[in-house]
Amino acid sequence: MSLAVSSRICDSPGCGEAAKLQCPTCIKIGIPGSYFCSQECFKGAWGEHKKLHKLAKAQENGEKSDNDNYNPWPGFRFTGSLRPAPLSATRTVPDNITRPDYANHPNGISESEKQMRGTTNIRILTDEEQEGMRTVCRLTREILDVAAQATAVGVTTDEIDRLVHEATIDRDCYPSPLNYFEFPKSCCTSINEVICHGIPDMRPLQDGDIMNVDISAYHRGYHGDANETFFVGNVSENAKKLVKTTYECLKLAIDEVKPGVRYREIGNIIQKHAQANGFSVVRSYCGHGINELFHTAPSVPHYGKNKAIGIMKPGQVFTIEPMINEGTWRDELWPDNWTAVTQDGKLSAQFEHTLLVTEIGCEVLTRRLDNNGQPHFMDTMSS
Repeated sequence: MSLAVSSRICDSPGCGEAAKLQCPTCIKIGIPGSYFCSQECFKGAWGEHKKLHKLAKAQENGEKSDNDNYNPWPGFRFTGSLRPAPLSATRTVPDNITRPDYANHPNGISESEKQMRGTTNIRILTDEEQEGMRTVCRLTREILDVAAQATAVGVTTDEIDRLVHEATIDRDCYPSPLNYFEFPKSCCTSINEVICHGIPDMRPLQDGDIMNVDISAYHRGYHGDANETFFVGNVSENAKKLVKTTYECLKLAIDEVKPGVRYREIGNIIQKHAQANGFSVVRSYCGHGINELFHTAPSVPHYGKNKAIGIMKPGQVFTIEPMINEGTWRDELWPDNWTAVTQDGKLSAQFEHTLLVTEIGCEVLTRRLDNNGQPHFMDTMSS
């Protein structure tokens, strides 16, 4: 075991203590992370941890790894080429971090959300509550930027989840996805044909992938929510067009947010732009209100001619998060009951911001704070 430069969270399942030691084999073969708080935790986790060494060596030698033979659902018909890979142990959160009500629920159920189910009343936040949302959304953006910087060919989505988890804890936040209806990880990583809710696993990112990372954080009683789709290595021109169009759909929708606008109008704006570029709009998932609750009223569909209820008023906070597909808008679900994929196996992209309605328009609470607010994919777009 080698001393780490800075303290991390122990990778041993169920520990959650600060970690000062790093696996020497991981250092030698270039595996990032792999921090432990003690020799005892390292020995206890060895049975699972050594699989990372085997996987890395197989990749380096061009050999088949355990991932190639991994199939948790024999007989299941996948719509595209993406396949699941093994999961690491669920990460833990230190006891000093404030948790939402579902964090320790055996089934990940939010009783507070359950009580509000079916209501169409859209809360108007006080000035103090709005400040709480500004804070958590700024932290959410910082965490998303950590994921963006880590995205590269050969990096596993599990490694991105580890970095997100640690960045979240470092900011005194709880990762909102963790145990939400039993979701097992701290962020969602949705690759290629995955529309949303992809579970981070041991699959290394491949040259030409596109990947959405969805970050949600809970800080001092409030949730923030944002996501972006990133390019991995050299992506196709079709993929670039899809991602660019998806971002434009979000931007056009945000431009229309102001008091007096009906929430159902957002879908008309998004679908018009998506269809004009030859793409379709997912209907199964929508934007949502967010505050002390992770998901609440209003519902904000992204497709046209929807029947969303409500009119925008100053002080309301909600997300817009269009999911745009290369082919059909229809989706299917993997047997993990989370991973939503395109029915035809073609690409899907998504972008999301959390917004506060103001007296004259809206404030993008999860806006990027550098590069003039442009999303990260713009950094790698060819001219």
